[in-house]
Amino acid sequence: MHYSHRIGDIKLLNIGEMAFICLDIRCLCIFLIYTTCDYVLSSDTEIKVNPPQDFQIVDPGYLGYLYLQWLPPLSLDDFKECTIEYELKYRNIDSERWKTIITKNLHYKDGFDLNKGIEAKIHAVLPGQCANGSEVQSSWSEATYWISPQGNLETKIQDMDCIYYNWQYLLCSWKPGMGVHLDANYNLFYWYEGLDHALQCEDYIQANGKNVGCRFPYLESSDYTDFYICVNGSSESKPIRASYFIFQLQNIVKPLPPDYLSLTMTNSYEINLKWSLPRGPIPAKCFIYEIEFTEDDTTWVTTTVENEVYITRTRNESQQLCFIARSKLNIYCADDGIWSEWSDEYCWQGDKWKEALIFFLLPLGFISALVFFVSYLVLYKQETIPKMVSCIT
Repeated sequence: MHYSHRIGDIKLLNIGEMAFICLDIRCLCIFLIYTTCDYVLSSDTEIKVNPPQDFQIVDPGYLGYLYLQWLPPLSLDDFKECTIEYELKYRNIDSERWKTIITKNLHYKDGFDLNKGIEAKIHAVLPGQCANGSEVQSSWSEATYWISPQGNLETKIQDMDCIYYNWQYLLCSWKPGMGVHLDANYNLFYWYEGLDHALQCEDYIQANGKNVGCRFPYLESSDYTDFYICVNGSSESKPIRASYFIFQLQNIVKPLPPDYLSLTMTNSYEINLKWSLPRGPIPAKCFIYEIEFTEDDTTWVTTTVENEVYITRTRNESQQLCFIARSKLNIYCADDGIWSEWSDEYCWQGDKWKEALIFFLLPLGFISALVFFVSYLVLYKQETIPKMVSCIT
């Protein structure tokens, strides 16, 4: 047996208690050493992933439709069971907003404005299940692209205007740049997805022997896709700056105006305005209409998606009611559109038909009465003369 004694304020421990305390201290030291070693070990084995290799922007000659492509990071052997993702960001250099794409592929394609430079960056992303529960990202790989400008800025074409008439044929026109030499001329090239390569305009519109526009052929399967145009030029005196444009054709459609307008008085105050659908291939569901209605000297405008509308007269004694209509593609078929020309005006002339009827009936009635009276007199005289002759004899 072991004893402990207290002498004054000092406690004397026995051998067993001293051994127990020593054991606790030893365990604490071992724990601290293990924890320290584990921290060092975990720091030394921090999971990292390298950035993608050979990141570049490639121009295949499609007038602004570019390829962004890259290779996988180095040293992926430790992550064979994991799928690496890539976060891609890109923009035109003067834009404030980056477009962001998450993909598992090694390439991405999109359209860019080649009038400006392009910048892009990408990094690899290792999901949490492959990195002890926390997502790991590599550093960024960056790339830029721009077309070296040739020619002064004022040599570019001016006032480019493209209209897709009635969703059937495309026509673009422009004005020559400022300060170009008399020998300068312009050429238009275009491309959209589905073409093997960019094509040159085959039907130029000319003024004074210079190209100022292009009539395009039938463009099969070109709707709802980016349509790329480049107009460059040639001159022996000095180079001409190229201009690049991107359209979606459904957004520049200009339909035909409505026709066969009609105006019907349904009652004393309500009027039915109706018109036929514009001719052409545009579906009925794609139209929105603007109606300009005139009642005597008052005019107002309304819109509708139907090809008829009911209008309430402001007063019963209106003498003239007229309306015109125009059409445009609505938001269900296009982001934007171009209003058609206004239709021919259709008018209702109030009670003037009654005035016209009275104007013709009164003279007709007078003439008829006169004829009847003269005929009566003639017949009366014819009957009177034989009686007078018989009386004389």
